[in-house]
Order: sequence, then structure tokens, then C-alpha cells
Amino acid sequence: MVRYAEPGAVEWVESGGGPLIAVPETVLPFWTGADGEETASDYDRACEVDGHVGLLPVGDATALVLGDEPASTAYLPDHGAFVRWCAADSEAEVLAGVPAALDAAEWDAEVSWRVSGPVLLFDAAWSGADCERADHVRVALEPGRYAVRAAELRPGPETWLNVVQLRRLDG
Repeated sequence: MVRYAEPGAVEWVESGGGPLIAVPETVLPFWTGADGEETASDYDRACEVDGHVGLLPVGDATALVLGDEPASTAYLPDHGAFVRWCAADSEAEVLAGVPAALDAAEWDAEVSWRVSGPVLLFDAAWSGADCERADHVRVALEPGRYAVRAAELRPGPETWLNVVQLRRLDG
């Protein structure tokens, strides 16, 4: 796989061309990726998400699909946000634009996501059982309910990113 985001300040996750998914660790074995035995695989379900974010049932929990672009994605805990690198000359340029872009964002409608704890972000084509062999990152979320909102941001003339921000609603 070609890497667009070179190693740097944060861990970037890339996909082979489809959506990324954040699956709660407790239900990883239930995510079958592209290898599902049913007519429509879990990966097919993730590809059907329209827009920047969507929720899909997995076991007795819900996974967060990061749709729209198969962009390099990192989680920035200081901002409670997944940052999706769509266009920029460097990681430093992407990260420098985040704070001001978050303040000026025109957010899509929020969805509510309940998690039981940490999630793994990886290419939706991988199964939960195999995701640790692939490009992935563990996001240490506290159990609870989160408001999830997304926006497309252009903090500079040559910088374009999508941001999916999580805001804890309880606890």
C-alpha cells in the first residue's frame, strides 16, 4: 500500500481505498470486513454509508464509519477528533491548521454514539480478528455516549481536511 502520510507527530491510518471504521474492542470479533459469509459483507455495509460519518451495528455495540474519502486519518486526543488528511504538503501543515479550522467549521448534523471503552480504527475491509495485522490505531475512549459531528475544512489555499469530532455527553 502506498503511504501518503509519512511517519511524524501522530499515527496515521490508511485504507486500501474504502472507508475506515472505529470498532469498539469488545466487539472486534464480530466485524467480518470484506470476508462476510452473507450476501452483503460488513465492508459492503460500511461502503453504503453516505457522507462523512455513519453508525453500523456490530455485535451488541455500534461502530463509527468514517466515510466520504479514503484519506489518511489520525486521532488527536487534545481535540477529541479524527483528522482526515485530504490535501496538504506536510503533516505539520495539516496539524497547524486544525485549531483555527475547528473554530470556523460548519458542522454536519450530529449523531450519538455509545461506546463501552477503547476502539480500534482500521480499514473496514479487514476483519476485527485480523485488524491488528493491518494499519490501525487504538483510540482510548472513556465508556459513555458521544456526540459525533463532521466537517470539511480548508484552513489554507492548498490544505483540505475532514474532521470528525467526538464530544462526551455523559460521565
